[in-house]
Amino acid sequence: MKAITENLITEYKAFLIEEEKSQATLEKYIRDITAFAKYLNGCEVTKTAVVSYKQYLCESYKSASVNSIISSLNSFFTYFEWYDCRVKTLKVQRQMFAKEESELTKAEYEKLLDTAKLKKNERLYLLMQTICSTGIRVSEHKHITAEAVRRGSAEISLKGKRRIIFLPKQLCKMLTRYIREQNIKSGPVFVSKNGKPLDRSNIWADMKKLCDLAGVSRKKVFPHNLRHLFARTYYSLQKDIVRLADILGHSSVNTTRIYTIESGEVHRRQIERLGLLKS
Repeated sequence: MKAITENLITEYKAFLIEEEKSQATLEKYIRDITAFAKYLNGCEVTKTAVVSYKQYLCESYKSASVNSIISSLNSFFTYFEWYDCRVKTLKVQRQMFAKEESELTKAEYEKLLDTAKLKKNERLYLLMQTICSTGIRVSEHKHITAEAVRRGSAEISLKGKRRIIFLPKQLCKMLTRYIREQNIKSGPVFVSKNGKPLDRSNIWADMKKLCDLAGVSRKKVFPHNLRHLFARTYYSLQKDIVRLADILGHSSVNTTRIYTIESGEVHRRQIERLGLLKS
């Protein structure tokens, strides 16, 4: 009888750690598997049960979220060679346009910066600019160290892959002054009062506080949207999606395409400018 036990979850967690999965990925996989085990309530793991769970998820989650959970379960099943329990993910049509209600514009980004500066939150002011001008993930800000600022570049290692991120000269100048004022001799630039790198939840909460004052929708304000803004801006100027994929640390340009899709309004304006109509 196939059953998800605490021992199996612990063994699988050790495997994920050995595979050098990020902490966020590890926690998500374990959370998804634990939720499925709770749904089973002691019953055997069968393909029928997994299909039933997939249908249950479809009632409450979007297709992308359902597929993400199914991928976690399939990975678990593959590790323990429960191949007959794996199920297919949902077919999702590729998104052609970005949703304008969730897309952070450059003007809105600048409003957030102005508000952070007005509130004298220099740490957040500089952190947002660091993420947006380099395209790093919010979890990668710990690699922006005093040493990296002096070099003008940061080396980021994630999931066994290494990439070099160049820091704009103007950013280095601003960070150098901040480092001097904060008396940071070495290590990460953006740290909490106890000297540890800021975590995602702290950054998210700080950004949300700016929304009302800046007049920017809370739906648009989260750290990863700064990375998206970098990607869209870079691609609009360079039109080099392969190079952009390298900068962002993507293994596939298909992932990068998600970052560069334009809003329907932008596409409409481009169509209007084609000049292919005559009245």
